[in-house]
Amino acid sequence: MSLVSGGFEGQTDRDTGGGTGADTGGDTGWDDDAVRALWSLDREVLHLNHGSYGAVPRETRERQDQLREEAERNPIDWFRRLPARVAQARTTLAEFCGVTGDGAALVPNVSAGITAVLASLPLKDGQEIVFTDHAYGAVRLAIERAAGSGARPVHLPLTARNDEIVDLIAGAIDDRTALVVIDQITSATAAALPVREIVDACHARGVPVLVDGAHAPGMLAEPARGHDADFWVGNLHKWPCAPRGTAVLAVAPQWRELMRPLVASWSEHRGFPLSFDQAGTLDLTGWLAAPVSLEVLNRLDIDRLRRHNERLADYGQRVFCAELGVEVPDQASPAPSMRIVPLPPAVTDAAAFGSRIAAECRCEIPVTFFADRTFLRMSAHAYNRPSDYETAARAIAGLLM
Repeated sequence: MSLVSGGFEGQTDRDTGGGTGADTGGDTGWDDDAVRALWSLDREVLHLNHGSYGAVPRETRERQDQLREEAERNPIDWFRRLPARVAQARTTLAEFCGVTGDGAALVPNVSAGITAVLASLPLKDGQEIVFTDHAYGAVRLAIERAAGSGARPVHLPLTARNDEIVDLIAGAIDDRTALVVIDQITSATAAALPVREIVDACHARGVPVLVDGAHAPGMLAEPARGHDADFWVGNLHKWPCAPRGTAVLAVAPQWRELMRPLVASWSEHRGFPLSFDQAGTLDLTGWLAAPVSLEVLNRLDIDRLRRHNERLADYGQRVFCAELGVEVPDQASPAPSMRIVPLPPAVTDAAAFGSRIAAECRCEIPVTFFADRTFLRMSAHAYNRPSDYETAARAIAGLLM
């Protein structure tokens, strides 16, 4: 099955985009039906929430099923050979994120990676962890578990410019600060933070930095590279469409000998990252199948896919804001493939309104909460079309009438 229509390869967006492509991101030059067929998503539902749980291509799931069948044919031999196969997959996935295989481990998700870092760097009495009020809920819980009263949040206004963000975080650092935890792309507010500048400011004060890059792989090219963070962890089940339970934890050389997996296993003595490669009898077929998802996206041309997603997310935000009668939020650096739309102040129960949208509008789109306001947070991926946002915006506006 060809995924591209005639003339796609080698042409620019302007060559194939026509008049509407530049505005909507919808004229990609690829065969929409063939691309949608890569996934098993229900065609009766508007899927505008790729950012939460992703969507695994059929081809990847078929490969994972084959691996599970292989494991059951000879479980002893499977586990005998598993560490070497995990190491091979780890190298491929780490390089996709911009780091070498010996500098990264595979973990189930960002929350697990962050918890492993915090457990490997126990705080001394009186030390604090600085983080922002945009932090993902589970990450905040992990920080509070590790630091207790030493968990110190910093408020970043939604409208803060990048230099303001750096100043606010740097201003919260003092001689008690043991670690700073920041988002590369925020979850609730879909903003891209200036990671390089924040890391530089923290390092100038002698403080290490842990970057929550949950949304970064696939949305950004090589997101673990170019900022010199001490620790970085990113999910591959989101934008790279890997099986859920696949994430990369990158650790700078000076910290690797301190790192321990959350559960001790037989490879403990081998050190980072090999100590993370073997975890008892866990089903790691998702890790082994994950490179197939990268192959699927590369066949679409992942750089072109990123441009498509960014234009489509931007279009979707403008459509929603116009339909709901609100202004486009003022953000210094919105996330490339996600956008937020403010909801009326009367919408206070994010979970309840999100469930109502799913039930009454047949649309999956998260309702997030930040600084006493609720927002719609929309995503864009290869299977989305401009009409998805137009239809969803009209339906959700109807709920608010």
